[in-house]
Parts: sequence; C-alpha cells; structure tokens
Amino acid sequence: MKQVVHAYLLMQNPRDQAEGSHQITSGDMAIGVILVSQTVAGVLGNSCLLYNYIVLYFKSYKLKHMDWILMHLIVSNFLTLLCKGVPQAMAAFGFQCFFNDFECKLLSYLHRVGRGVSFGSACLLSVFQVITISPEDAIWTILKKKAPKCISSFLYLTWILSLLFSIVSLKYMSAKLCNVNNTNLKDLGYCSSLSFDKTAEVLHAAHVIIPGAVCMFFMLCSSGSMVLILHRHRQRMEHMIRSNIFPRSSHESRATQTILLLVSTFVCFYTLSTLLTICLNFLVNLTWHLVSIHAIFSMCFASVSPYLLMRHGSSTSIHCFAWVNYQKS
Repeated sequence: MKQVVHAYLLMQNPRDQAEGSHQITSGDMAIGVILVSQTVAGVLGNSCLLYNYIVLYFKSYKLKHMDWILMHLIVSNFLTLLCKGVPQAMAAFGFQCFFNDFECKLLSYLHRVGRGVSFGSACLLSVFQVITISPEDAIWTILKKKAPKCISSFLYLTWILSLLFSIVSLKYMSAKLCNVNNTNLKDLGYCSSLSFDKTAEVLHAAHVIIPGAVCMFFMLCSSGSMVLILHRHRQRMEHMIRSNIFPRSSHESRATQTILLLVSTFVCFYTLSTLLTICLNFLVNLTWHLVSIHAIFSMCFASVSPYLLMRHGSSTSIHCFAWVNYQKS
C-alpha cells in the first residue's frame, strides 16, 4: 500500500506542493545568493570563451587541437552550472518541490555527464600539454605526430563513457515529496535520493571515486612532467642571459602559472567535491547546509576555470604553448 501511495505522489506535479513546504531562513538566503552569484559568474565566463571560439570558427580561423579540448571543457562547465547551480539555488529560495520525477532524474544525469566530461577534458588537456612541450627525442617525436590525430577520438570516448557511467543516477534519483516523511529517501534539496544498503553504498562510492582518481593521477603525472620541462627551460634561459643573450622568457612564466593554477584548482575543488559526495553517500540524515556546501564546491571549477584561462591565456589557447611556438620560429 505504501508503494502505491509513493508512486501516486511521484505522478503528481510537485509544483502543487511547493507552497509552504519550506521556511526560508537567513542562512538559506545567503546560500541562495552564493549559488546564484556562482552560477551567473560561471555562465558569463564560459559564454565569453565560447563566443570567442564561435566567432573565430565563422571567420574561418583554424582552431588548434587545444582549442577543441577547451570547448568540450566549456560545454561540461555549462552542464555543471545549469544542472546543479540553478535547481540548488531554487531550493535555497524555497522551491524545493518544483521538479517532478523525470526532471530530477534528467538534471542529475546531465550533471554527472558534465562532471565526467570535465574530468576527461582536464586530463586530456594536461596530457596533450606535456606531449606538446616535451623535448625532441625519439619517443616524444612519435607521440607528437600521433597525439593530434587522436584528440577527437579521445573526446568522443570521454562523452560516451560519461553518458554510460551516469546512467546509474537514473535509478536512485526521484522527485522530492514535500509534507511526506519517507525514511527510504535522502533529501538533496531539490530532489531526493534512495537510501542504499552497505554493499550498495560501497559500490556507489567506488563508482564515484575510481574514474576521477584515474584522471587525477594522469593529470598530476603529466603536470609534474611539464613543470620539470619548464624548469629545465628556465635554466637554459638563465644560462643564455649569463652569456649576454637575452631571450624572451615571459611565455615560460605564463606557462608555469597556467599549469599550476589549472591543475591545483581542479584537483583542490574536485577532491573536496568527491569527499563531500562520499559523505552524502554514507550519511543517512543529511543536513541542508552539507548538501549546499557540496553543490558550491561541485561548481567551483566550472565557475573559476574560464577566468583563469582568460587571465593567463589568449583567446584561442593557453599561453604555455606560445613560448614553444616562439622557439620553433
């Protein structure tokens, strides 16, 4: 009988239950303002970058391989901001029963797809960078010739894997039932999540951690290699200066700044987001503030990354490749 009532409530439009379902406090208002500000800033920053690429494309400018990776990263940022920031901000302002069952599943699915593509694009960005600026020896020369041809295949593979891995969210996400006390559901603000048994919790945690951990491992390794290559490059430049040769070194410093900022920002925010995701997975009684903090950290990289790229990069690609092109010219 309880299952029939639960199914019936899910079929109803949750908007009918929205009024009077949540008392807005000053803390909720503050969280809502933060989420709205974060979402608007992120959408504007990513829109500026995407607009630049669209203009360049229609002006018949040949985009580089790095530009295509960044475009996919921008799209994943939009999915994260719109599918997480907007509904979470609505929940903070009292619209906690606004979405029906299908809408909740779709929002959760698209957010997880965006998160997966963000991991894959950032990983591919880092690996492609280290191949591009690597020294001219036999192994790196072969990789430099093959890497550009594989960029599109890896980007498509990232999308396919993200679409497949995110299907699991369709199973346990459901609409939030206001004025109904159900111990089998976890309150996530704008939607609800089914509670797991211990085995399912461990499997779900592994499903969340392992793909991101693999991407972060490759990203940290490649970024460490880039820092080492750039450090050797700086030593050569210092030797040339001592020999009364004055090369341009600004590109190298910009390269180091961009690499360290992007990698440290990505690893920092997504590590915190993953840890909070695990907490939400294992905790039974979730607090609204914990759910909101998780949403804020989940969107941090998507909000900050376009401004890092605009501040430390050009309109078409990151400055860390300018000094490489300068060396070859």
